Amino acid sequence: MVRSMPLRGGRPQAPTAPTRRQLFSQDDQPSSSPGSSIPLTRSETRSSALQRRQALTTAGKAAVLNSGSVAAGRVRTQQDRPRPSTQQPGWVKKVSQPSRSTVNLSRSSLPWTVDLHPLTDQQQNRDLQAYETEIKGRFDRIVPVLKQVAVLQHEPDFLSQAQRLARAELGFDLPDHILEKSWVRPLDMRALFAWCVFQSHQQFSDHFFQEDPLKSAVGSSNAQAFDSFLLECGFHLLDVTPCADGRLAHTIAYALRIPFSSVRRRSHAGAMFDIENTVNRWVKTEHRRFREQIPNEAHASTRYLKMVAYHFSSVDPLHQGCAAHGSDDGLAASSGLRRLLDFREAVENSFCCGASVDLLLIGLDTDTDAIRVHVPDQQGEIRVDQWLCARALYDSTVSLTSEQAHEAVEAAVTTHVAAAPDPGMVRFVSQLLVNNFSQQDYVRALHRGPYPDAGHAERFIGVGIGFKEVHLRNLTYFAHLDTVEQGAPDLDVGVKIFKGLNVSRDLPIPVVVRFDYSGKVPGARDRAIADCHRIQSAINDRYEPLVSQGLLHTLLTIRDRDQPHSAVVVGSTLDPVQQEAH
Repeated sequence: MVRSMPLRGGRPQAPTAPTRRQLFSQDDQPSSSPGSSIPLTRSETRSSALQRRQALTTAGKAAVLNSGSVAAGRVRTQQDRPRPSTQQPGWVKKVSQPSRSTVNLSRSSLPWTVDLHPLTDQQQNRDLQAYETEIKGRFDRIVPVLKQVAVLQHEPDFLSQAQRLARAELGFDLPDHILEKSWVRPLDMRALFAWCVFQSHQQFSDHFFQEDPLKSAVGSSNAQAFDSFLLECGFHLLDVTPCADGRLAHTIAYALRIPFSSVRRRSHAGAMFDIENTVNRWVKTEHRRFREQIPNEAHASTRYLKMVAYHFSSVDPLHQGCAAHGSDDGLAASSGLRRLLDFREAVENSFCCGASVDLLLIGLDTDTDAIRVHVPDQQGEIRVDQWLCARALYDSTVSLTSEQAHEAVEAAVTTHVAAAPDPGMVRFVSQLLVNNFSQQDYVRALHRGPYPDAGHAERFIGVGIGFKEVHLRNLTYFAHLDTVEQGAPDLDVGVKIFKGLNVSRDLPIPVVVRFDYSGKVPGARDRAIADCHRIQSAINDRYEPLVSQGLLHTLLTIRDRDQPHSAVVVGSTLDPVQQEAH
């Protein structure tokens, strides 16, 4: 048994088995056998590779490749452009060109062509675009339809016309108990808006679990392939914490192209996950490996991989960064790394017998979806001021063949840090970067450049535990919590965002409360329902002025996580008031 390295303050840690850092330091000790020497071939090869790819691996950000290539292929530069076939001598008089009228170079007026990266999955991009267009279209049709309903409210057959319009355009009925009051008071458009948002949420939830539009459900071919790939990289579970910002809700399925059923995702404001809860989930994972050999045996040399995804804005970095960190990119990254290190220390201090985890920190540009990866070295150490930029890698490899691009990406990851990372980590990070190339092309092709909505544009707030079906950018703001008191910072940020999005337009804030439960546990369903009502009561108390004005409505839902079924509605502030019997 080996004691872990002491902290900077000198406090000794609990005894544990050797960590990755200790094993690396032991391997670095020179051999005492006579005549032993270190071959120079590998060092010279790495040095040569590093010189060829130094443009991609500078500290802080990737530089632009000026000449040459990052792999066996050739990247043409300005100097390589061929001269015109015919050239006139300098003394020949130039004929002046006729003046041309000013051309509108706006994004909407220009013909748009996109040269795709050789590693881009075009079919997957088409499938993801069709899904995003369909789901967001449901929410975008709500306001235009309600404007038509408002015009019809004084017609003699208002009820039948309104229902016919809603069924045709939205696919569901409007609540009769709200429509029927239109003859005695103005139609409650706030309540109708919240109702439509809640119904649209139920529609796409049903579609997600019944049709598996992302083709990533448990047992799917995509999920099985990724699970095998993860084990081959040396990881038996991937646990990702993105920021709760709705612009990161698509991090898993879109930006990283990972099957949603193959990853554990919990969103928190600023990606500040709860360390104690994460340690408990690590314990459950290791206990299952020990008892059931799922996903592999407990003695297998694989690791629990914890990843944090913070975000930044390349278009407006001072205002559209992470609100939880004051749009300070450096603070967002350093805070995420500090939380990762605290989690690793908690595991190593609390358990022995090789108990440790691997860490990974990535950043996401919310304007282009390009990621930056803070590649850990062989000891597992991560530097906040050094990263590998997927956007620069895209530009440097777009002219290569697919095979050359693959080799260039892997070489860039390997040579990015002084001590080459673990081969499994190199393979995993390389795949994330390659997957992100497809997303960069997706954004450019769909929006002719960066996202047009640089800021928030979420449709509703998701509160509680669950929402496995949400994988679209700017659809949902997450407030992951067990109690409103504990999750108040996350929830307050969401309410503040929606005051700008909805309340400023005299529209209500739609809040969907969700608690997933295990149907295998007796009484779990009833406790989930009780949790929903408890959260609703706390929200009503905390935001009473908004609730009393009809500017905040809640929908209560539960879901059995052990079944491939959608969420079930168990209550709403829009339910008709039941008259008491005398």
